[in-house]
Amino acid sequence: MNRIGAASPFVPHLNRRALLGGALGVAASMAFGGGALAAQPPGFARWVAGFRDQALRRGVSDKTYDRVMNAVMPDTGVYELQRKQPEFTEQMWQYINRRCSDWRVTVGKQRAKEFAGLLARLEADYGVDRFVLLGLWGMESSFGDVIDNPKYMRPIIPALAALAYGEPRRRKYWETELINALTIIDRGWAQPAAMIGSWAGAMGHTQWMPEVWLHLGVDYDKDGRANPFGKPDDALAGTARYLVERGKWRRGEAWGCEVKWPAGFNSRLADNRSFRSYAKWQSLGVKRADGAAFARPDDQVKLWMPVGGGPAFLVGQNFRAVYSYNPSISYTLALVHLGDLVRGDGGFRQQFPGGERVLTIDEVKEIQRRLNERGFKTDGIDGRTGSDTVKAVGAFQKSAGMEPVDGYAGLKVLARLRQPG
Repeated sequence: MNRIGAASPFVPHLNRRALLGGALGVAASMAFGGGALAAQPPGFARWVAGFRDQALRRGVSDKTYDRVMNAVMPDTGVYELQRKQPEFTEQMWQYINRRCSDWRVTVGKQRAKEFAGLLARLEADYGVDRFVLLGLWGMESSFGDVIDNPKYMRPIIPALAALAYGEPRRRKYWETELINALTIIDRGWAQPAAMIGSWAGAMGHTQWMPEVWLHLGVDYDKDGRANPFGKPDDALAGTARYLVERGKWRRGEAWGCEVKWPAGFNSRLADNRSFRSYAKWQSLGVKRADGAAFARPDDQVKLWMPVGGGPAFLVGQNFRAVYSYNPSISYTLALVHLGDLVRGDGGFRQQFPGGERVLTIDEVKEIQRRLNERGFKTDGIDGRTGSDTVKAVGAFQKSAGMEPVDGYAGLKVLARLRQPG
C-alpha cells in the first residue's frame, strides 16, 4: 500500500481510505465499456447476473443495474496496481518534502486567496481550519489539478467491478463500494463515464470513495446534488464534514505544533500516548520551537518524535482527525505541515536526520531539464516531482552509481547533474 498502514497508536474504525493504495500514481485511464480493456474474464457475465439481486436488495433499481452492469467491461489492470509495491522507498523527510514542495505551497497560497470567501464560510460552518483543508486538497489532488488527468485517473465502475468480481481477500468491501457507486448513479448524481478516480475508486478534489460521497457528501453550492468534481465547494464541505463527524474535529483547537525541550529532559515522555495540557508540558520544559506562547494552554496534547533526532511535536485531537482521513503518520504530518506553510509559517526548526531543504520550483525545473538532456524523460519541465520525474531520477541515480537509488529529486541529484556528463 502507498500511504496506509504506517505504525501508529491511532487505530480508527475502517474509514474511506483504510483499504486504498493511494489516490494517485496509476497508469493511463481505461474507457468505460470500451475496447481499450482486455477481453471479459471467464465467468464475469455470470457474476454480474448473480450480483444483481444483492444490488437490488440494497436499493439499486433494476433499470440502473442493467444499464450500467450489463455494459461494463471490468478493468482488470487494477489487479496489478493493487499488488504493485512502490518502486522506491521514501524516508519521512523525503515524503514530506515532496508533498510540501515549493510548487504546492505556491499554488496553495494562490488558492487561499482565490477561495477566501468559500474557506471562510466553511470555517464558520464546520470549524475546520481553512489551512488544514487546503493542505488536504493539495495532498489529495494537487488542488484539483489531476482529478480528470487520464494519466492518473480511470473510470471507477470498471475498476470496482473488477475488484468486486476478482479480489477475494476484500470482496465484501469492494462489493459494497460498487453498490454505493451504483446508488449514486441511480439517484442521478452522476453518469458512469463521469465517475473517474483512482484504481480503488476515490474521486474528485479530495478523493472521496463512493461511500463518502453517498453518506457525507454536501450540496454546498446548492445546485441540487453533492459533487466531488467541478467547483471545489462540495468536495471541501464534504471533507470538512468528514473530519468533524468521523474524525471528531474540535473547533478552535490547533492540530499541534513543533516543540523543543531542554537538555536533560526525559525523552521517554515522547511516547505518543500520554496526554497532558500544553501548560503541563510547558512546566516540564517543553516549548514551541518558534518561541511563541501556547495559544490554548488547557488543550490536551501528547508528545511525539516520529524519527529519533528529528523534530518533535505536541499533537492533539485534530491531528488525529486528519489521521482518520488516511491512517498514515507520514501523510498526516505532511498534510498539516503543508497547511502551515500555505498559511505562511516557516519550515521545521529541527531537521530530520540526513534531510535536505525543499528545492525551489526553478531547481526542480533544472533537474528535469538536465535529466531530459541526458535522455531520462520526465514528461515535461514544470517544477513538479511527479511519478515520471521520480522514475527518471531513479534511472539517473542507477546509471551514475549513486546510492541509494531512491528517486528523490534533491540537492545531491542536482549537484551530480551539474557535473559534466
